[in-house]
Amino acid sequence: MTRLLAALAIVPLSGCSIAAVDYGKIRHADYVADPRCEAQPGAVVDGEALPYFFATSRLPDCRTSDIELLRHRGDHMRYGRFNAPREVVVDKKKKQIAPIAFQTSADWWRALQAETDRKQGRVLLYVHGYRENFSTTSKDAAQIARMTGFDGPIIEYSWPSQGKLLSYVVDETNMYHDVRNFRDFLKSLAEQTWVKEIVVVSHSLGARLVIPAISYVDRTSSSADSSNISNVILASPDIDRETFERDIEEEVLAPRRVANNRRITVYVSHADKALAASRSIHGYPRLGSPYCFNPFEAADLKAKGLPIRCYTAAVSGLTVIDTTDVSRSATGHSNFLRSAVACRDFVDVVANKRTRPERVATHLAHVFRLLPDPAVPKDGDDAICQRTPEIETAE
Repeated sequence: MTRLLAALAIVPLSGCSIAAVDYGKIRHADYVADPRCEAQPGAVVDGEALPYFFATSRLPDCRTSDIELLRHRGDHMRYGRFNAPREVVVDKKKKQIAPIAFQTSADWWRALQAETDRKQGRVLLYVHGYRENFSTTSKDAAQIARMTGFDGPIIEYSWPSQGKLLSYVVDETNMYHDVRNFRDFLKSLAEQTWVKEIVVVSHSLGARLVIPAISYVDRTSSSADSSNISNVILASPDIDRETFERDIEEEVLAPRRVANNRRITVYVSHADKALAASRSIHGYPRLGSPYCFNPFEAADLKAKGLPIRCYTAAVSGLTVIDTTDVSRSATGHSNFLRSAVACRDFVDVVANKRTRPERVATHLAHVFRLLPDPAVPKDGDDAICQRTPEIETAE
């Protein structure tokens, strides 16, 4: 994303620096011609080898022994199980592919119910962001499972991000194209009587799928109050801050939703270069970056001796966690998976803990800062965040 920002500074958005999507050299029907691309009723899936669940609108490639989910839009929604990616050889080249197995919709929902019933009725749903492929997102989902020790099934919802640096606009287009698929899926999940709590975790562009979908479920669900969608976590959300402020109280954090225990935790960072690039593209600040769009507000903060950081307005049920001071990686866009201090905070939020002693209060009651922990060694982030080194996630 840093290079994207540099490219945008040199070439207009309409120029050739932004990659266009292409159909590819293979007929899409050929990718799915093998019967393995269509799940068979009653097919046996090894839940220990493939412990996590997925729902996807990506087109699969079933031409080789290892099925791969592609960057193209699929012809319909598909469901199945997966595990973290492993290295395979395709056309004499090494690549990372997450092992998967498809299930029919009916079998998938039955398996999900069985796993949910064995646990506490809790489900964690992860929705990824920009510049991702299924291998990188499955790695993140597996890391979230390890790191949180979540006592319930982990579901990844995977939409057709291109996994390419200069395909941001294509990703944005595909994300909006997938709105109906995702909202219908979330509604189906929320309406299952055996699902007692849904923890929704979105990263980056995924927030623009999650927030409208929750609002849709709130308006249309047969459930009286959609109260099982209770814990919503927006990590580095690439969504217009003012739009979020304007709309959030209408449904998602309406008083009756908050009274039924719904809350949103937003992880932000002033060091987030990816969201700085998004702001350059869209012209307005993103929810995940405390950038001061209003120069007069910035001047007032400076005059008061406060950090020049501007956050979304306070709403009941909303907590903002500023990870600027513990930012990690070149872009600072995935601190909840990269920074030890942020990872520990994220783990507690998933576990429904409302407060943490490591949070530092600010002049705003709903905003807290995270500061470096001197007890964590310089190279201690990966161990605490339980990262694995074999594949780096795109940012």
